[in-house]
Formats: sequence, C-alpha cells, structure tokens
Amino acid sequence: MMVVGLTGGIGSGKSTVAKMFKDLGVPVYDSDAEAKELMVTSKPLKRDIVKLLGAESYKGEELNRGFIADKVFKDPEKLQKLNKIVHPAVRSHFMDWVKTQTSSYVIQETALIFENDAKHNYDFVILVKAPKEIRVNRVLKRDGIEEQAIINRMDNQMNDDDKTVLADFCIENIDLETTEKEVFNLHKRLVGLDI
Repeated sequence: MMVVGLTGGIGSGKSTVAKMFKDLGVPVYDSDAEAKELMVTSKPLKRDIVKLLGAESYKGEELNRGFIADKVFKDPEKLQKLNKIVHPAVRSHFMDWVKTQTSSYVIQETALIFENDAKHNYDFVILVKAPKEIRVNRVLKRDGIEEQAIINRMDNQMNDDDKTVLADFCIENIDLETTEKEVFNLHKRLVGLDI
C-alpha cells in the first residue's frame, strides 16, 4: 500500500485538504489529533512529558495545551526534545493503523515531515501552501490567539520555498473551489500509480 504524507505550515489549510481526500474515500490519519490522544492515554508518554516540561503539562487527566505551547514555541531546544518524545509514539501508532487499511493509498496528515527529516517514510509527500498573510488570518480566526504567537510557531517551521523543493506535489490553498479540483486531480493520479 502506498503511504502519502500530507504536510503544510500552520494555517496552510492542510486539514481542509485532508478532509477533501477523506471525502474521496481515502483513509487519512490525523497525526496532530492522534498525538494529543496518545499524550493523554499513554502512561510512558505522560511521564516523559512531565519530566521534560513539568507537572503543569496536565490539568488532571487533560493536556494543558496552552502551557505546553507557551513552553516549547519560545524554546526550540525544548520543542525538539518534546518532538523526540512524541513523534516515535505517533509513528508506531500510525504504522499499526496502516496495517488495518485496504485502500490503494493512505494519507498521514502531519506538520513536520521536512523539519523532522522524515520524507523517507513516505512514497510521496504533498505540500499544502498559502501566502503568509492568509495563513496568519486563518489562525487568528480559528484559534483566537495573538498574532505574535502565530508568528512564533511559523518561525519554528521551515518556510514554504524550502519545502516546495522537497515535496513531490504542491497544492496552493487559497480558493476552496480551485483546491478541490487540485485534490481531485491529484487523487486520480495517485490511484493510477502502481508502486
């Protein structure tokens, strides 16, 4: 089975594009959602996160996302350490999930394929892009966080120009109708590929 990575910076609309693939019947693994779930349900993961960031990482049984984001997005070293704890657990969970799928290809939606030097894990990687101003506005509307917090997150991600060189396919996500056409055409192409 072909494994396709779907990536894009914060506010690029990769979740919107992932939903479009889902609507076409493609199984999509949402790494961000699964990571959050594993960070709450996996005892070894919780222990390592508390050890790295402190007990305030959790409010009872819930993940204290604001506290964690505040800690790691201002400290690239801490972010890297957190990623080294969480990403292997998500990767293992994803590989188990892939074994349960029967379609011609699956998609793993994940933000940091290139930053984590993980392109080799995929047959193809799709990059979702949009201009920075559009991305900032989307996140402001979606999350209601300060603009500087969004910029901090963007600064911790590789820029689109560098990612474009590494990606196998790019989807420019500005206008939904155009994006849907691009997704449909790419889906037909991927289904026709035999790896």
